[in-house]
Amino acid sequence: MCLTHAIGQWPKSKVASILYGLILEKHTPSATRKIRLLLTSHPGRPNEAYTRQSWTYRSDNQVTALNPSESPLSNVLQFADANRQQFLADLCELLRIPSVSADSEFRNDVRGAAQWLVDHLSDIGLAAELIETPGHPVVYAQTPEVPGAPVALVYGHYDVQPPDPLDEWESPPFEPKVRDGDLYARGATDDKGQMLTHVKSVQSWLATEGKLPLQVKLLIEGEEEVGSENLESFLSENIAKLACDCVVISDTAQFAPGVPAITYGLRGIAYYEVHLTGPNSDLHSGVFGGAVTNPANALGKLLAAIIDDRGRIQIPGFYDDVEPLSVRERQEFADLPFDEAEFKSKLDVEEVSGEEGFTTLERRWARPTYDVNGIWGGYQGEGAKTVLPGRAGAKFSFRLVPNQDPKKITAGLKELLEPLVPPGITMELIDYHGAPGIAMPLESPYLAAAADAIEAGFGSRPVFIREGGSIPIVNTFADQLNADVLLLGWGQNDDNLHAPNEKFSTNDFHRGIRASAALWQSIALCKKQ
Repeated sequence: MCLTHAIGQWPKSKVASILYGLILEKHTPSATRKIRLLLTSHPGRPNEAYTRQSWTYRSDNQVTALNPSESPLSNVLQFADANRQQFLADLCELLRIPSVSADSEFRNDVRGAAQWLVDHLSDIGLAAELIETPGHPVVYAQTPEVPGAPVALVYGHYDVQPPDPLDEWESPPFEPKVRDGDLYARGATDDKGQMLTHVKSVQSWLATEGKLPLQVKLLIEGEEEVGSENLESFLSENIAKLACDCVVISDTAQFAPGVPAITYGLRGIAYYEVHLTGPNSDLHSGVFGGAVTNPANALGKLLAAIIDDRGRIQIPGFYDDVEPLSVRERQEFADLPFDEAEFKSKLDVEEVSGEEGFTTLERRWARPTYDVNGIWGGYQGEGAKTVLPGRAGAKFSFRLVPNQDPKKITAGLKELLEPLVPPGITMELIDYHGAPGIAMPLESPYLAAAADAIEAGFGSRPVFIREGGSIPIVNTFADQLNADVLLLGWGQNDDNLHAPNEKFSTNDFHRGIRASAALWQSIALCKKQ
């Protein structure tokens, strides 16, 4: 039966009870589509009672969403639109605080950013608190409970990467500047700007309606950029406080400008530093060269031994737990509007490279990788100095895919490197932090609710992608809170995360606020799990 014909046969009172509309789950395979019709027994009072009914039917017809003619959401979005410039000014105020968690010189600034958030959240009407940890503090806030409705927990971070190298910034990293529609500052997109979209959407609901259709909790940490070491213990000690049905994280990216995305998979990470020590001081290379092992030479050989010419990592057992991409995933990646020539042009590189047998998107999102992140040893000043260095070192990391265990990688790395250390050299391997990758099921009702909200905020349906970066706490949220995790990124991949001239589109900042505002209504309509 034609769905529109069936609706036409309903009594007007039943049609009037349609609360939200029809949600089309485009990610299901084939032409079979599951339609969820959201009804309420109290029209106009969506938080009191509703049921969810489901049908599966085959059709190639376009289904148009039905929306109530009057909705609290329309008032919320109008408020967000009217306060666009003020919201941007608030973001700039937060961006001026140099909350670099990796550098102890910025410790007071990191705390200052946390206090700014507590004050701001309190000012807009939330119960907010600053909670101490052995490291940088955690900011927690929440709206009142809504009986019978799901609970959403927003996670974000207020700490940022170091701004180095400073001489490559077009404007100072902690003096926000808008150029050609983009806001430039350290933390603009990672993660102060994206995190603040959810704060501003909550503010918009409270300012217009006095309440939200569900309870929203906010957990904002100050150590994400250094591995979230203390957040994991905080989470395990506060399970009841943080209990929720879904976790919302905006620390990823859209697929491309005008192509919003929901990220269903993340790579993990294993990060190391290696120190090689030779003679007790730097030596004259002419006098001692050939008689004493050069730590810098040895370092180059060790780092090169980790990967072969085909892009395959040589650590024993490294690929044992790597699940191959499914035929469906490879096809979905291939169908995305990815222009490799444009990708190379934006990066100013002549060619791409990586593990043989995989496309650029597959290598970036769903294959493990190895990269040297920093290297030092010997003379670094201007001109020539014929020195044989006494020490050399490097920082390097592996991006891991789901099922790979960072601890297993560490054991295999030692097994590979230790026999390669030459005579006269001692090696110290430091294991900084690690986190496994994760891939989430596409069948979650909260995922469908997020897709509708993004369409409302951005004007187009999101695609489903993986991401090559890591958010270490995601696995912990999923495991300890038993909650679905929604990775909803508003940024772009060329926003220069962790690099000079980090930026965030002011339009995407605003669209993210609108999508977040719609998200609270959309999630509220999901039956509490």
